[in-house]
Amino acid sequence: MAVFAQSSNVLTYLDRSNPQISNNYNLKALSFSKNLQTHKQTLRKSQEISVLGAAVSNSTFNQTQNLELQQLCLLGKLEQAVKRMESMLELRIEVEEDVYIALLRLCEWRRAPDEGSRVYGGVLSSKSRLGVRLGNALLSMFVRFGNLTDAWYVFGKMSERDVFSWNVLLGGYAKAGCFDEALNLYHRMLWAEIRPDVYTFPSVLRTCGCISDIVRGKEIHTHVIRFGFELDVDVGNALITMYVKCGDLSNARKLFDKMPKRDRISWNAMISGYFENGGGLDGLRLFFMMRELSVDPDLITMTSLASACELLGNQRLGTEIHGVVVKSEFGDDVSMNNSLIQMYSSLGHLGEAEKVFSRMVSKDVVSWTAMIASYDSHKLPLKAVETYKTMALEGVMADGITLVSVLSACACLGHLDLGIRLHGITIKTGFISHVMVSNALIDMYSKCKCVNKALEVFHKISGKNVISWTSLILGLRINNRSFEALFFFRQMKESMKPNSVTLITILSACARIGALMCGKEIHAHALRTGVGFDGFLPNAILDMYVRCGRNVPALNQFNSQKKDVTSWNILLTGYAEQGQGKLAVELFDEMLELEINPDEITFIALLCACSRSGMVMEGLEYFNEMKNKYNLTPNLKHHACVVDLLGRAGQLDDAYDFIQDMPIEPDAAIWGALLNACRIHRSVQLGELAASRVFEKDDKSVGYYVLLCNFYAECGNWEKVSKVRTVMRERGLAVDPGCSWVEVNGKVHAFLSGDNFHAQSKEINGVLDGFYSKMKEAGLGDLKSSEVESSRADVFCGHSERQAIAFGLINTAPGMPIWVTKNMYMCRRCHDMVKFISRIVRREISVRNVEEHHHFKDGVCLCGDEGYWGKPGTG
Repeated sequence: MAVFAQSSNVLTYLDRSNPQISNNYNLKALSFSKNLQTHKQTLRKSQEISVLGAAVSNSTFNQTQNLELQQLCLLGKLEQAVKRMESMLELRIEVEEDVYIALLRLCEWRRAPDEGSRVYGGVLSSKSRLGVRLGNALLSMFVRFGNLTDAWYVFGKMSERDVFSWNVLLGGYAKAGCFDEALNLYHRMLWAEIRPDVYTFPSVLRTCGCISDIVRGKEIHTHVIRFGFELDVDVGNALITMYVKCGDLSNARKLFDKMPKRDRISWNAMISGYFENGGGLDGLRLFFMMRELSVDPDLITMTSLASACELLGNQRLGTEIHGVVVKSEFGDDVSMNNSLIQMYSSLGHLGEAEKVFSRMVSKDVVSWTAMIASYDSHKLPLKAVETYKTMALEGVMADGITLVSVLSACACLGHLDLGIRLHGITIKTGFISHVMVSNALIDMYSKCKCVNKALEVFHKISGKNVISWTSLILGLRINNRSFEALFFFRQMKESMKPNSVTLITILSACARIGALMCGKEIHAHALRTGVGFDGFLPNAILDMYVRCGRNVPALNQFNSQKKDVTSWNILLTGYAEQGQGKLAVELFDEMLELEINPDEITFIALLCACSRSGMVMEGLEYFNEMKNKYNLTPNLKHHACVVDLLGRAGQLDDAYDFIQDMPIEPDAAIWGALLNACRIHRSVQLGELAASRVFEKDDKSVGYYVLLCNFYAECGNWEKVSKVRTVMRERGLAVDPGCSWVEVNGKVHAFLSGDNFHAQSKEINGVLDGFYSKMKEAGLGDLKSSEVESSRADVFCGHSERQAIAFGLINTAPGMPIWVTKNMYMCRRCHDMVKFISRIVRREISVRNVEEHHHFKDGVCLCGDEGYWGKPGTG
C-alpha cells in the first residue's frame, strides 16, 4: 500500500510540471489504477477465503478433539479422558453434549466419584442449561454414587424432565432409605402430569414395604390398576413383596394366584414371604407346588429354604434340602454353602456346618465369618480365634461382622493381646466407624479388665446407640465400678430411652452397691414404660431387692410376678446369703408343692443355705437327692458346697475324704473351700495341704492369695503372711481397695479404706473415736490400736464399713435403719464393733459383703456369729 501511495504522489507531481508528460502518464496511470482496483478486490477475496478456511479448519479441529475424547471413553481410559476434557476447556474448545454423556457413563460404570465430580464441574462451567439427556446422565451417576444432594441440584436445574428423570431420583431416595422423600417425589411426579411406567412402581412399592405402610401401598395398588400395569410381571412381583413386607399374606397370595404369568421372582417373593411371616409350612407347600409345575428353583429359592429350615428348627428338612442342593447346579455356589453353614449352626449341628465349610472349593469372607460366628455362638471361642487366624493366613480380609465375632471370642477368652491387634485393624480399615464394631470393642476391653480402654472407645463413638451405652454400663458393673455405672445411666437417659437389657444391667449395679432408692426408681420407670413384666426384668427387680436385703419388697415383687425356676432360685440365694437355712428349706418345699422342677442352681443355693446355718444332715440329704430323686448330676460347684458344709461344721477329715472320693477332678474352688474351713478351725497341717493343691490348679487368682494370708493371720503366723504378700507383689497381684457404700436420702455415698478426703471426715472420725472409747471402757478391747492384729480381720478388711456407718448415723434421723454394702469380707473386729454400735444407738444396721448379709439389731447379728468365723470360741 505504501508503493501505491508513492505512485499517486509521483503522478500528481508530473501532472503539475509538464502537461505532455502528464497526458502520457495519465493514460498509464489510468491503466495502473484499474490494475490497482483489481488487485485490491483480489486481496479482499483472498482475505475472506483465508478467514473462511480458518473457520473450517477450527471446526474440524474441534470435531477431532471431541472424537478423540469420545474414543478414550470407548476404550475405558477414564483418567486420560478427564484430563483431555479439562485441557479442552482450558483452550476454550467446546465439549459436545454426547461426549459429556459418554464421560459420565464411564465414571458411573467405573464407580469413580472423584472423576465424576471433575466432569460435573466441566459441565457446570460450559453449559448454561441442562437438557434432558445430559441431566439424566448426571442424575444416574450421582444416584449410583449415593450423592443425592448433587442429584437433587441437577434435577432442579434441568429445563425439562422425562419419566426417566423422575424414576432415577425416586429410586435413589428409596435405595438410600429416604422413604418419605421417595413417596413425596412420586406424588409430585403425578402432579407434574408425568405418567408412571413399569420402572416407577417397583421403587414406590418397595418403599411402602420397607416402612410397612399398608395404607399407602394399597393406594399405589389402585394407581397400578388405573395406569394399566396390573398384568406386568415386575409390577406384580413388587406388589406381592410390598404386601408380604407389610404382613398382609392374604392379599399377597390373592395377587399371586391371579397373575397370568409368573417368573421365579414371583415364586420366591411368595415363598420367602411365608417364611418371613411365620408361615413356614405354607411356604414349603408353595415350594412343592412350584416343583410340580416344573418351575426350577434358583439360588434365591434354595437359600430361602435353608433359612426356613433354620426358622422352623427342622433338622431333617434341612438335611433333605442339603441333598437337593448337592445334586443341583448350586452345590458349589459360595452363597448357598454359606446359607447351609448358618442353617446347621442355628440347628445346633456344628459338625455338619464344619463339613460344609471344609468341602467348599472356594470361600469368601462370609464363609469364614459364618464359621467363626458359629464357633462363638456354640461357646467355642478358642476355635473361633483359630479359624480367624487361618483366615488371615489365607489372605482373606475381615469385614465388620468378622471382627465383631472374633472380638466376642477374645472377650470370652480374655485374649487382650489379640483384642488390641484387632482394635488396630478396625482403625486401619475404617471399621471402627461402625457402631457394632465399637460396641464389640467396649465389651472385649471390659471383659479383659481394661475398662478405661472401653471408656476411650465409647467416648469416640459419634453415633452411640442403646447397645453402646448398655455395653459400657455392663463393663463398669463387672469391673466393680457400679457407682460410675449409675452416673452413665443417668447420662444415657438424657439422650435416649434405655431398653429392658439396659435396665437389667443397671439393676445389677444397684444391687452391687446397695443403691435401693435408685433401684426403686428404675423399677418405677419399668412399670411406667410398660416393660416391668417383660423377659428377665421382673427377676432382675427381684434380685435387686434381695441383694439389698429388703425381704418385704422382695416378697411383694415375687408374689406379683410370673414365677419361673429362676425366680425361686433368686429368693433361695437371698435366704442363703442371710444365713436363713430354715426359710430356704421351707421355700424349697413350697416350690416342690407347686411342681416347679429344681435345677442345678437351686441346689447350689440350698446347699449354701444349709452350710451357713449348720444344717449338715439336711445338706447332705439334698446333695444325695440331686441325682437319685431329681436326675441332676452334681457339678464342681455342688461338690464345693458340700466341702464348705462339712468344713464349717468342723468335720475337716470328712471334707477331705469327700474330696478324695469325688468322681470328678477337684478344682481350685473345692480345695479353696477346704482351706477356708481350715482357717476357721485353725487346722494348720491340712490347711497348708489344701493351699498347695489350690495353687497347683490356679496360681493367678488374687482371691486365693488373700485367703491364704487370712489363714496364716488366723493362725498368728505373720511371717508367712509377709511371704505370701511378697509373692503377690512379685506376680503383680493387687487387691482392690476396700470400699463401702451407704445410701442416704436417695444418694449413694462411697467410702474407701483410709480415705480422709470426704467433706465430713472430721465428724465421721469424731463419731468413731467416741465408739472406740466406749468399747474400751466396756472392756471390749482397743479397736483403734494397731496392736490388734490377731484375727483374719485386719489383713484385707480395710474397715471402710465403719466410715459408712458413721456417715449414716450423722445424716439420718434417729431410729432410721442403716444399710451398707461392702466389696470385701467383713472382719471379726468390725463385726464386733457394729454389734456394739447397734446396741448403743438402738438402730438396725445391715452390712452386706461379697457373700453374706449381716443384720445387726440390739447388739446381735442374725448370723449368730457362726456364719463366717465358725462356732463361737473357734475363731
